[in-house]
Amino acid sequence: MAQHIVDLLRSLLAHYGYGAVAGALLLENAGLPVPGETVLLLASFLAYSEHRLRLPYIILIGICAATVGDNLGFAIGVYGGRRLLERYRRTLHIRPATIARGEDLFQRYGAATIFVARFITGMRVIAGPLAGVLRMDWRKFAIFNFLGAAVWVTVISSAGFFFGKHWDELVEILGDANVAVVIAICVLLAILWWRRRRRAADRS
Repeated sequence: MAQHIVDLLRSLLAHYGYGAVAGALLLENAGLPVPGETVLLLASFLAYSEHRLRLPYIILIGICAATVGDNLGFAIGVYGGRRLLERYRRTLHIRPATIARGEDLFQRYGAATIFVARFITGMRVIAGPLAGVLRMDWRKFAIFNFLGAAVWVTVISSAGFFFGKHWDELVEILGDANVAVVIAICVLLAILWWRRRRRAADRS
């Protein structure tokens, strides 16, 4: 089943090229469970192995699509509100725990959560709409949204391109790396939380 999906995505990339990359990342970051990361990896792999696409264009288009998609998700969250979020959760079979975890991260770390969410499976899809529902300041959202998109797209695209000879091994490595990234992010967030608490204590 998984191989069938990969073959389908590869066929779409072969036919639609950069348009498929833009569409997948736009939809995923707007709040739909589209396999944007896999599309990005496959596109970069094709850039290496078949030279149908070029890595700099993949990165540029990917960053733009991810940034715009998250802003669309943010707008949907702002205007749709909590009721739309609950309907969205039920329709797409998103676990309540995922929403709750996202809300907790936003309450603890604010706009920085947008950057972190790029690297967490599941959170990347709901981050934009959830930020809108919680009425995050748009300017802060926009900054962390762009920074997160730039780093995430560049890392994933470069991995797909430079390790293109070893596709199966790459997928396995990235699966292990996701765990390492999550651990590193948790440590970083803990440090930020501790520094914020210390500053608050000094002021009081």
